[in-house]
Amino acid sequence: MTGRTLSESTLSDTFAIGGDLTVHRLGYGAMQLPGAGVWGEPADRAGALAVVRAAVEQGVDFIDTADSYGPFVSEQIIAEALHPYPEELVIATKAGFTRTGPGEWTVAGRPATSSSR
Repeated sequence: MTGRTLSESTLSDTFAIGGDLTVHRLGYGAMQLPGAGVWGEPADRAGALAVVRAAVEQGVDFIDTADSYGPFVSEQIIAEALHPYPEELVIATKAGFTRTGPGEWTVAGRPATSSSR
């Protein structure tokens, strides 16, 4: 997509999730919004907010996040940066890990496992 913003993309640059939820192929992965080790607050929260806003301004309509990013920090940054959300924006989250510290990921993919809150 050289020389184009996502808002200038063609229809072939999209796909349907589940057959009926259409988004651009290029989304934004929010894993690096929190601090080092995907843990805690980022060193530059204002910068993190600006990155999320800029992604959406450039046409990103799909953001991928998880409650384990921070934990919860990336989702809080996304909410602060974008609420109220644009109608066309899709924010996907996932679960399955608990966090006990920077760079530490423990698989917890069973429904009976409590979250890291």
